[in-house]
Formats: sequence, C-alpha cells, structure tokens
Amino acid sequence: MQFQNTLDFARELDEKDALKSYRASFHFPQVDGKDVIYFTGNSLGLQPKITRDYVDEIMTSWKELAVEGHFKAAKPWWDYHERLAAPLARVVGAKTNEISVMNTLTVNLHLLMVSFYRPTAKRFKIICEEKAFPSDQYMLDSQVRFHGLDPKETLVPIKKRNGEHFWRTEDVLEKIAETGDTLALVLIGGVNYYNGQVFDMKAITAAGKAVGAFVGWDLAHAAGNIELELHDWNVDFAAWCSYKYMNSGPGNASGVFIHQRHLNKTDIPRFEGWWGTKKETRFLMKPNFEPIDTADAWQLSNPPILSLAPYLASLEMFDKVGMKALVEKRDKIVAYLEFVLQEIDKEVESSFEIITPESRGCQLSVFLHGEGKPLFEYLMKHGVITDWREPNVIRLAPAPFYCSFEDMYRFGQILKDGILG
Repeated sequence: MQFQNTLDFARELDEKDALKSYRASFHFPQVDGKDVIYFTGNSLGLQPKITRDYVDEIMTSWKELAVEGHFKAAKPWWDYHERLAAPLARVVGAKTNEISVMNTLTVNLHLLMVSFYRPTAKRFKIICEEKAFPSDQYMLDSQVRFHGLDPKETLVPIKKRNGEHFWRTEDVLEKIAETGDTLALVLIGGVNYYNGQVFDMKAITAAGKAVGAFVGWDLAHAAGNIELELHDWNVDFAAWCSYKYMNSGPGNASGVFIHQRHLNKTDIPRFEGWWGTKKETRFLMKPNFEPIDTADAWQLSNPPILSLAPYLASLEMFDKVGMKALVEKRDKIVAYLEFVLQEIDKEVESSFEIITPESRGCQLSVFLHGEGKPLFEYLMKHGVITDWREPNVIRLAPAPFYCSFEDMYRFGQILKDGILG
C-alpha cells in the first residue's frame, strides 16, 4: 500500500480498520476537551469501559455476601483466578495448565528463579541482555548474590555491536554456545523496553536448551503485543505484567507460564504456600504441601480478587478479537507511524532516527537529534501522551485496540509544529 500523509488518507484507513469499533470501548484522558493521542500503552494501557462492571460485581458480592463470596458469588473468589488461565493461554501460546496469575512481575521472577536458577560449581552463569530494565538487573544481581556468587563473574550480558542500537540474534546464539556447560540460565526480556526490539525467542530458547540451560523470558513488553508460542518453543518459564498492552490497571497482577514438563513434581525447588496446594485437600489444613498439578502450584496466597477483575475484563476483549487480528493492525499502524515520521523529517531541520529494528512489536523508539526535552513537553501540553527516555529518545507505542490512523497523522502535525515553533 502506498501511504499518504494526509488527514483524508488516515481517515480512509480508519474506515477500513476491522478493529475501529474498539476505540469507543476505552476511556481516554482529555486535554483541552479533546481525547489525547495515547502512545504509552507500553507503560499503562487505557481503561476498558467494561472494567467498572467487573470490579463492581466483586464489591457487591463483598457487600452482600462477605466471606461467603468465596463460594457463593456469581464468580466465586476461591477459583476466580482460574477464569484467566484459558484466555491468557491463547494470548501467549500455552496450554491452560501452564498458566497462573499471581503477585506482580518482579516478585514472580524471583519466585521462578528459585525453581529455575540452580547454580552448581560448574554450571552457574546467567545470560541476559545488556542494560535490561532496571528491575530485572536488580533481581538478577540480588539472586546471584543470594547464592554467594559474584555478579561480575556470573552475569553474562549480551552487548550490541559498536555503533548499533539493536542486538543481533547471531551474537546471542554465539554467546550461548561459548558459555556452554557453564550456563545455568538464559533470562532476557522478550521485547526490549528501550528500543522495542523483539528477540528471536524460538531460536534463543533452542540454543539455551541445547547446552543444558534453563530458558526463561520476561514478557512485560511482549504479552498482548506480539504473537507468542511459549509451549511449542519449549520455554521453561516466563512472566509478564498485565497493565501495559493488556490494560488491567496500574501495578496489577502478573501472569506466569511454566512448561508442563515441570508440573506435578514434588521435588522441584519452589517456595510454597497455601494456595498452591491441592484444592481437594486445601481446607483440611494438612501439614504437608501437595502441589496442584498446574502452574497454580507456584501460588502462595489467595489471589487479590479486586486486582484480577480488571484483568478478566480486558481478557474478555482479547478473546473476542484474538492476537492475529491485533498483530495485523499493529503492523499496519506502526508502519504508518513510521511513514508519517519520515515525511515530517523531510519538512523540518531536525533529524529523526528510529532505533527500533524491523523485528518489532507495537513500539517505535525515536532519537530526536537536535531536539531536547522541551519538544517532549510541547507534545504533552498539546495532548500527545508519550514517553521520554534520556538522552533524547521518545517511545511511541500505538496500541491497536484504541489508537487510530488519524491519531498518527495528527501526531505528525503536532510534532512538526513543536519543532518549527
């Protein structure tokens, strides 16, 4: 398709958009009485309008049933989390029994490391990406120190080549082979938070397994953004937050994937709690832990139902639309955004450099050469909600559920006005 940087063309694309009706299903903040152009679904997704109904249902059950809501609510609380497993499995390419929802992302990564980071005198190293999201860096560093090891000798960061803004798959595979039988774990962000790059998870997982290592993925920027096949790729474990592309609300619950080959084991290292023991005997208060034969065995405490309600509301929408349709629109709207940026670049003296490679999801990270934070502040003041990263990068993530092609065009015009003054 030959794109055009015109309002009429953008509106034409919106008319043909199979997902256009979903925009009206979300609440938008407003600036000067108008809906904002929202580019930060990679940090916090917009609120679906159906969310309130799901939360109010819990509040009503609590009001009218109190403790009996655990068993007598319309959606009983004691198994509420199980309702999320099947739709989440379809989002991440898993079997239902491989999915659970619990805690928050970094908490879950710590818990999963108990099971999947088992260093020995020979096999103890961890491969990660250079300058991972800080929380992952802190988590990895503290886990290594917990085992009495030196992070400088244990962590093996994959670096970008000089002068490049992205990682090369061949460099990751080469480092895995080089580390060989000293490698205990590969743990990388499936989509890098800074440049938006999608890693070749299938190839990297296969390489890690080939040398005898466990392989896990932080899918914070991947879940609900890209197509995943965690089970078929033979991934050992993964975890993700739910508040970015999955629109579940600030700081909300985390999903986890644990490959079925690790399930129903009593000898696997694991921190254990009441809610991970078999439902059939849970209320007998037995002294010995009997793991549920699903990923729920990694649960510790009863789930936070008020947090799960918004997640379930959003997953209902994901289940209706499906990842294939979301990815199809994602690719088209990101391509149009890239085109608009290139067209505006021709009209201004500044120079834009897109540092996101072709292997990408919903995000474009853009160097604004010759511009500084005042341009970002101009965009925000004029109703473009985007994200700033030092030294001069803005991250643009047009989530396909609620962003329109007209948004992309209007953003280009605001951006041009902000540069030309």
